[in-house]
Amino acid sequence: MQQKGRLLLSLVAIALGVALGYAVELVNRSAVEEFGLAVRSLTGEADLIVRAGPGGLDESWYPRIARLPEVANASPVVEAQAKVPGERESLRLLGLDVMRAGAFGRNLLADDADRLDALRPDTVFLSAAAAARLGKRRGDTLHIQSGMTVRTLRVAGVFAGERSAYAWMDIAGAQTLLDRLGRIDRIDLRLRTGTDRADFAGRLARMLPAGAIVERPEQTVRRHANLSRAYRVNLNVLALVALFTGGLLVFSTQALGIVRRRAQLALLRVLGVTRAGLVRTLLGEALLVGMLGAGAGLALGYAAALAVLRHVGADLGAGVFDAVDAQVHPDPLATLLFFGAGVGAALLGSLAPALEAARASPAAALKAGDEQRSFARLRNPAPALAVLALGASACLLPPVDGLPLFGYAAIALLLIGTILLLPYVAATVYRRLPMPGRPAAQLALAQLRGAPGQVMLSLAAIVASVSLFVSMAIMVHSFRVSLAEWLDQVLPADLYVRVSAGSDTAYLTPAEQARLAALPDVRAVEFVRALPLLIDPDRPPVTLLARDIDAAEPERRLALVERAPDAPDGLPPAWVSEAVAAVYGYAPGARIELPIAGSPRAFRVAGVWRDYARQHGAIVIERERYLALTGDGNANEAAVWREQRADADALRQSILALYGAARVTVSSAGELRALSLRIFDRTFAVTYALEAVALLIGLSALSASFGAWVLLRRREFGMLRHVGMTRRQIGAMLAIEGALVSGLGVIAGMLLGVLVSAVLVHVVNRQAFHWSMDMHLPWLPLAAFAAVLLGLAALTARYAARSAAGTEVVRAVREDW
Repeated sequence: MQQKGRLLLSLVAIALGVALGYAVELVNRSAVEEFGLAVRSLTGEADLIVRAGPGGLDESWYPRIARLPEVANASPVVEAQAKVPGERESLRLLGLDVMRAGAFGRNLLADDADRLDALRPDTVFLSAAAAARLGKRRGDTLHIQSGMTVRTLRVAGVFAGERSAYAWMDIAGAQTLLDRLGRIDRIDLRLRTGTDRADFAGRLARMLPAGAIVERPEQTVRRHANLSRAYRVNLNVLALVALFTGGLLVFSTQALGIVRRRAQLALLRVLGVTRAGLVRTLLGEALLVGMLGAGAGLALGYAAALAVLRHVGADLGAGVFDAVDAQVHPDPLATLLFFGAGVGAALLGSLAPALEAARASPAAALKAGDEQRSFARLRNPAPALAVLALGASACLLPPVDGLPLFGYAAIALLLIGTILLLPYVAATVYRRLPMPGRPAAQLALAQLRGAPGQVMLSLAAIVASVSLFVSMAIMVHSFRVSLAEWLDQVLPADLYVRVSAGSDTAYLTPAEQARLAALPDVRAVEFVRALPLLIDPDRPPVTLLARDIDAAEPERRLALVERAPDAPDGLPPAWVSEAVAAVYGYAPGARIELPIAGSPRAFRVAGVWRDYARQHGAIVIERERYLALTGDGNANEAAVWREQRADADALRQSILALYGAARVTVSSAGELRALSLRIFDRTFAVTYALEAVALLIGLSALSASFGAWVLLRRREFGMLRHVGMTRRQIGAMLAIEGALVSGLGVIAGMLLGVLVSAVLVHVVNRQAFHWSMDMHLPWLPLAAFAAVLLGLAALTARYAARSAAGTEVVRAVREDW
């Protein structure tokens, strides 16, 4: 019955590992596919898209491009993330020439819509998803904020069949509404039959002003998917960690089970079963466990993906796919891969025990006590040290296509090397311990000295899960502490005024900025203009921040990590975030060109700064320089310092009364700090869940392995009872063994966890997200965690002792008679 329980535990471990990985894969795949459908809905049957840079493209480019001989149809588009007062999320708004857009296969009019409404400047059409989200229907009014002015539009119709939330209106009305007269944001192109799309795209791109690009619709999908790629890969790796821990549990269970059946397997060899046949039989057991576990994991993962998409969202905490109404779309190849991963974990976990059983001499294995010699070769530290050396070397290798693949490999090698080193460490540690005076303690220490291989079997899964749990806890804690310290540095003002979050239609005009600065309780104000800047068409855009900043003391507003020496080249300064410096190679002191106002503008990198708010990077330039280049004096955000005598809450109310509570948000530094930390915790919620599952698997492994180890020694306990040991003494012996084994496991797991956390912080995190952070160890939680583990080991040992003491003495030793 207990063997069945351990096999069931192995099956559950495999199922959980497969389920976690498959659920993450389904959610991410579904989100990306749904976003692809949304892009195709927005672009129709376009072959190419001409996309403008910040500030848009002069509309005179539309007829120039439309008259090119390779172009069959061209459709100009105004595109914006419009702020809807009172709504948390912005609304994608398109301005279309309905006559041109129809040639691209778009069906944007509802059946009962008035066709003339498509030409009126005060009407808007909503997709079914947008209408449902906003609670609107035909005939209702929709408010859109442009600058600080709220405009009212009439909903002229709702068109069905769209899961993406967006609205469209006549292009001339959109230009007027958004104050973009004479500007367009993109041009959709249909090419004539026989046109080489790649060649034409290259020639067209060379014609366009700086900042404008030519891309295929699928490039938009790929670029947006890259926004969350590193986050998604990390989640998949964590899910595979749970699967790996499950494979270690299979290894531990199978190894102890095979050791327990060592005499039976030797008898099969005597009866004529070959070594290869014995290996096939044992691997067949693992194959059955793997197939059952993987099948159950796929079903559980599918159900989990449905629940996540319904209740959490497709972003899995990353904040990228919030507006996507994703549906689960299973992929046959991914399904097969995760099924194979589950089966492979079970087979690999059983391979070493099966080979050990096949290599054992049948004559020796039939004798009592031979199980103590099993896995004796694991005491050699040379293979373990070689694996650890490979792991250390992998830390020095660069990322692959922007992903820290060698960092992940380093963690796996360090983990495997440590597990292989456990028998040698156990033998060394237990040999150096002084022999105690009490008989029970002497027997416990002698047992551990004589069977370090079996100690490793008991500790493999728990060391893996403890180390990974500790490493993730240290990494997340380090990140959170570093984020809190960064927030303290970059939020020096009393209040922060934000006009829009994720919207590009709401902003403070120069007149509105002057009104804010003129409030009686305002001592100083600094304004920021934030715009997306596409430097590389194949990468997500970075954020251009034009802000009030003192070039002589930039560290007062930026968390500088590196500063360039002064250079007499006369170029204006630009400060790049760590992500921009790493991805684009912008080193301090380097000359760079940024596409601003349709022309390449030269800057010198004056420093590199730490930015946790924008994963794909930001570039800060002086606001006065930006205004001189573009003439754009608008601002998205403002930092406000109050007079010393003024009350912060009273000033907040004055600002809200000045603009209207629906038009702006006003937050204190403390509120923004608390909000940022809540977002951080939400982002890592899935990480916490995956950690917990891996830890539960490891704790279960500790209980199962220790219980199996006790059952394996039932004849030993019977003999000890024959020679006079009491049940209490046997229980004390097992309790001491449990304390020594679990203590070694906790220490080894914690030390390995600290080492792995260093790899996560300084290799994986830097290569995946390009963020630097300082390591901070959560001593108190780690101490509590170690105490819980030791307590669980004590409970397990107590239960095992009761089971062993209750065994009938004669029954336990009769196999030796």
